Amino acid sequence: MKIIKGEELKEDFFAYKETENVSSVKEIIQAVYRRGDEAIKEYTRQFDGVDLKKIRLDVSEIKAAYHHVEKTVISALERSTENIKIFAELQRNQFKDFEVELAPGVFTGQRVIPIQRVGVYVPGGSFPLLSTLVMCVIPAKVAGVEEIVICSPPTYQNSIHPAILVAADVVGVNEIYRIGGAQAIAAMAYGTETIKRVDKIVGPGNRYVTQAKKEVFGVVGIDFIAGPSEITIIADEMSDPDVIAMDLLAQAEHDVDAEPILITTSEELANRVKKAVLHYLNNLATKSIAQISICQNGIIILVDNLDEAIVIANKKAPEHIELQVKEPEVTVDQLKNYGTLFIGENSAEALGDYSSGLNHTLPTNTTARYSGGLGVYNFLKLQNILNVTAEGLSTIGPIAKTLAEAEGLDGHEKSIKIRM
Repeated sequence: MKIIKGEELKEDFFAYKETENVSSVKEIIQAVYRRGDEAIKEYTRQFDGVDLKKIRLDVSEIKAAYHHVEKTVISALERSTENIKIFAELQRNQFKDFEVELAPGVFTGQRVIPIQRVGVYVPGGSFPLLSTLVMCVIPAKVAGVEEIVICSPPTYQNSIHPAILVAADVVGVNEIYRIGGAQAIAAMAYGTETIKRVDKIVGPGNRYVTQAKKEVFGVVGIDFIAGPSEITIIADEMSDPDVIAMDLLAQAEHDVDAEPILITTSEELANRVKKAVLHYLNNLATKSIAQISICQNGIIILVDNLDEAIVIANKKAPEHIELQVKEPEVTVDQLKNYGTLFIGENSAEALGDYSSGLNHTLPTNTTARYSGGLGVYNFLKLQNILNVTAEGLSTIGPIAKTLAEAEGLDGHEKSIKIRM
């Protein structure tokens, strides 16, 4: 990891990073749109080396997956889902129907209605991201989504990893398709002979999946465009260099493009963390990934004080911020832009990934400036209602008539006038 001073940071450090378009993605989407299942099978043979006989898994195949997953993993998964559900239910309680008489005879209201059908993309490349599945499904379930479909690539013995199938069963989803990549996104967006189209697609993926979500946005809703994972740790001289080093490596092992960053007021801590990172990296099973991320993207930023650290963090707007300082409560309210904030040494970012109840599907690539993480609200529609009596029309009608006239919209003005 390189160590630099805060004033040496260039503007591109804070810039939104455009992803390079993959020319074949549009072609894949169009092929699936036109040829449906036939195109899906063709691309699955091409990209995954799997000749699909059936696209959808049978319930018996899902249940059989339990024989291939450790009971301790299943137990941990069940306990994790309970925490996620509790947190999601608290979110759901923030959204309520209401009706209010805004003026005499003018009744306005809000209805909170769940999206009907949602598609969840679960990556199945280097690691079986069963935690991603439950993080996407549970908020949708709590929101009241009636139909949830899962797509994941057949990268484990020509099918989906058993841990992903068990996770799906634990959260009560049995409509599962063994397809991945851009072809899976296209299938969920447009539908095929086998797959019924969805209303919204959520879940992360590689650059093919990311670009495909961009391409189909509008035809369906999406959660957001997820980039490489990020962590920014703010620390002072009281922080533990070993803890910080491991948290940086935990983020680095996600992807070679992950961004592990430390901002500190202590040069001594910076040097100790750099040394600890190299030490722990040698014993990391995911060293081949983490080493590239640490060497290419890992940065330790030296600042004069915590105020400078806060300015940098807010401008960077990272996916995760860990606040490991002597008096974190003094700093918390000044941090504005992040996916999730982890306060204090014991609040490891990895807890947010698995067992804390928080959702780990979060904004990246500076988008935490205007967006939060995935939650129940992503699966709800807040719809307006208006009911006007004759008395109400006499109150607000003239206002609307005057404004329509001012805008030169004659039809609008006359549609009010004819009622009056």
